[in-house]
Amino acid sequence: MTNSDAPTATAPQPLGRRLLAELLGTGLLVTVVVGSGIAAADLSPRDTGLQLLENSTATVLGLAVLILMLGPVSGAHFNPVVTVADWFLSRRDLEGFSARHIVPYVAAQSAGAVAGALLANAMFDVGTTFSEHERASGSHLLGEVVATAGLVLLIFALVRTDRTAVVAPAVGAYIGAAYWFTSSTSFANPAVALGRMFSDTFAGIAPTSVPSFVLAQIVGAAIGIVLVLALYPSQAVTPHTHQGEPHA
Repeated sequence: MTNSDAPTATAPQPLGRRLLAELLGTGLLVTVVVGSGIAAADLSPRDTGLQLLENSTATVLGLAVLILMLGPVSGAHFNPVVTVADWFLSRRDLEGFSARHIVPYVAAQSAGAVAGALLANAMFDVGTTFSEHERASGSHLLGEVVATAGLVLLIFALVRTDRTAVVAPAVGAYIGAAYWFTSSTSFANPAVALGRMFSDTFAGIAPTSVPSFVLAQIVGAAIGIVLVLALYPSQAVTPHTHQGEPHA
């Protein structure tokens, strides 16, 4: 590969390559979440707090690494609400995220999330069954609204102030904190909620809880977008900022 062929933070990548990055990144993110949850339950079977600490620590590190690794290819959305927010907030920019790429991105993210849960199950020799972990209480849904709104605000505040270099650690840190300060442990991602449905383990979510979680995440994303527009009404002027900024 020559230098001119190497992925950069400013050069747009072919759609197929970007979709592969979204599938791989979302899949590995779910593998990290589910796999570390299984390991935590095995290692600390009598201490739920320690299980959550182990699970959240692995997620913080894994998410930051995945954003750094795949951000220059696809923007590292790994999350349908981030994809839609990226389009909405850049729709007046001729070089912004294209509406025609929303469906392919979301499809890749969703397929990757399911595959990631299956991979985690296989690595730990856990049978793949639907989770029985019901989570859709009013307090959990409020937690998802808060978690998703904060995530969208964080990402696009950094993008709009040209601080994309710190998105990976910032998003990792936010999700790690939100594991603890939200009642839902901060899914904040419809694709991840879908994937975690396929593992009846510590990190799983019952299929009956998923629609409510997704609705709460959509509401949270809308609130986050409104806050971005209120606090950061203008985009930092840098060429092709949408192509290489890492998202979660």
